[in-house]
Amino acid sequence: MDGSKAVDVGAGPRFVHIVDDDASFRTAMERRLKHAGYEVATYASAEHLLDRLPSDSVPGCILLDVRIPGLTGPELQERLSALGSTLPIIFLTGYPDVRTTVRTIKAGAEDFLTKPVPSDKLLQAVERAIARHRTSRDLQNKLEVVRACIAALTPREREVFELVVRGAPNKHVARALGCTERTIKAHRHRVMEKMQVRSLAELVSIAERVGVLGKASGTQQTA
Repeated sequence: MDGSKAVDVGAGPRFVHIVDDDASFRTAMERRLKHAGYEVATYASAEHLLDRLPSDSVPGCILLDVRIPGLTGPELQERLSALGSTLPIIFLTGYPDVRTTVRTIKAGAEDFLTKPVPSDKLLQAVERAIARHRTSRDLQNKLEVVRACIAALTPREREVFELVVRGAPNKHVARALGCTERTIKAHRHRVMEKMQVRSLAELVSIAERVGVLGKASGTQQTA
């Protein structure tokens, strides 16, 4: 098998979706990837994949032929992007041309491989794509947790949060919100607890990640 090595399946399921109108090619690729430890789904056309739109909740990628009847590979790439799919796409072609390669890479393709693809090169590309997808998913999951924490803040705690991460000392926050510095310290403590951080630096980092520091403060003079 071209010296290919099986992947470590202990890291959880990894899904490869193969889109190609050549049945024998799909079968060969499926066999190769399953031998390497991947879960595999095959599709004879772009429309077939769209009818069974794969979930991107599991780390995976799409192996996509450029010249497939009906909706072409690059056209499917555009459609999936419009649908919000985050699955990385590796293009496969027997007839490489610079224009298509540049177009698909600019549109976010993970890689562009020429048929016939050696097993080692294929598996390296697939593993890179899935690793990137896993990293992207992990980051998105963390951001969702952070946004949920922010949503759990009371209106007053949100005001304190936004002022504190912009560097305002407790005394200035108290003046801005019309309350005592002691009250602000109590709000700040609850904010740190709800945001699950131990330091101001962590709080600022979180605010940067979710774009709070890029927004104008909506602080109001409420009691």
